[in-house]
Amino acid sequence: MPFLRRAVTVTAAAALAGGVSWVARAAWGLPTAVGASQRRLRPTVAGSPQFSDGKFHNTLPTPALSPANARDGLLRQWHEERHTGLPGGPIPLVSAELPELAGDLAVTWFGHSSALLEVDGRRVLVDPVWGHRVSPSPLIGPTRLHEPPVPVEALPPVDAVLISHDHYDHLDLPTVRALVRTQSAPFVVPLGIGAHLRGWGVPADRVVELDWDGSTSVAGLTLTCTEARHFSGRFFARDTTLWSSWVVAGPRHRVFFAGDTGYTPAFAGIGARLGPFDLTLQPIGAYNDAWHAIHMDPEEAVRAHGDLGGRVLVPIHWATFNLAFHRWTEPVQRLLAAAGPRDVQVVVPRPGERVDVLAPPPLTDWWTQVGSADGATGPAVPDEGRTGPLRRVGPPR
Repeated sequence: MPFLRRAVTVTAAAALAGGVSWVARAAWGLPTAVGASQRRLRPTVAGSPQFSDGKFHNTLPTPALSPANARDGLLRQWHEERHTGLPGGPIPLVSAELPELAGDLAVTWFGHSSALLEVDGRRVLVDPVWGHRVSPSPLIGPTRLHEPPVPVEALPPVDAVLISHDHYDHLDLPTVRALVRTQSAPFVVPLGIGAHLRGWGVPADRVVELDWDGSTSVAGLTLTCTEARHFSGRFFARDTTLWSSWVVAGPRHRVFFAGDTGYTPAFAGIGARLGPFDLTLQPIGAYNDAWHAIHMDPEEAVRAHGDLGGRVLVPIHWATFNLAFHRWTEPVQRLLAAAGPRDVQVVVPRPGERVDVLAPPPLTDWWTQVGSADGATGPAVPDEGRTGPLRRVGPPR
């Protein structure tokens, strides 16, 4: 019996030590990844018209989550449906051969919201995320559903890096550090994010911070910070940095990058002032009734594209991370079902694929073969508006 007691004690101690070790590894680097403190942020952000009572605000009242009883529903949904958003098979990747000189108008989508824009011979990298996990922890949080199509070190020289907001799936510490080493372009960001970047080693002269409607010129392009309907935060503190969409305007072509946003009437104003746009990049994934004010669904993405006077629509914010409870194929299927009646030209590149927007390829359905993990063949789309009863539809043809 003394031997048994000693064995139990040693086993318990080992388990405790293992647990402590796991917690230590999960928290490794967390303070750095979280970013700048509110004290460091305050001097930069306090003068913004969007900032009051210690945080930034949307133009429209925008709850980040529904009331508490719905929060309980979200917890149940996360437990029961957390695997719903997985793909049914490998996601096809393309290693595009990027031209030595940037084209007149092209986009290479790397997955989620990361893309390389070519506008009038210049290159702009938007929301670059090459990290394996979108989280402050190396062990906890959503992981990639596919590898990056190309190494970040293989990117050609870019003229600017645009960031829409500071959430981990749009602002990635390892990627920022890689870009500091491999690129010389400035980071053009909404107010407050510069404090994160400078704390991570980005030289101050490579950081440009803008408020909504502010602009800067880089390499002959005009980059304008425009309104979005979202929120920010990298840990418990929320809305301490600004979120935005972006307009990239060259001498001949204009691109709208929505970043991450709920639908807002502000899109119509942006289109009237700064459009029309040859290309819009619109988020179509990670929607849920509980946070519909901060994430557009596919039908709203089509509406926003129309408000902006867009010509070609490329969907983003889908396929790469499992962040919601819809099936993996559903966003793009709903997008095409909504775009068809409005005669909206949609191009859906595979991750890593370069699209010449001035001569876009025919739409190729590559996602149906991947499928969703639950094996369903069609998305649930509303019959009577966004909140109406759902019906199943087959894959688009």
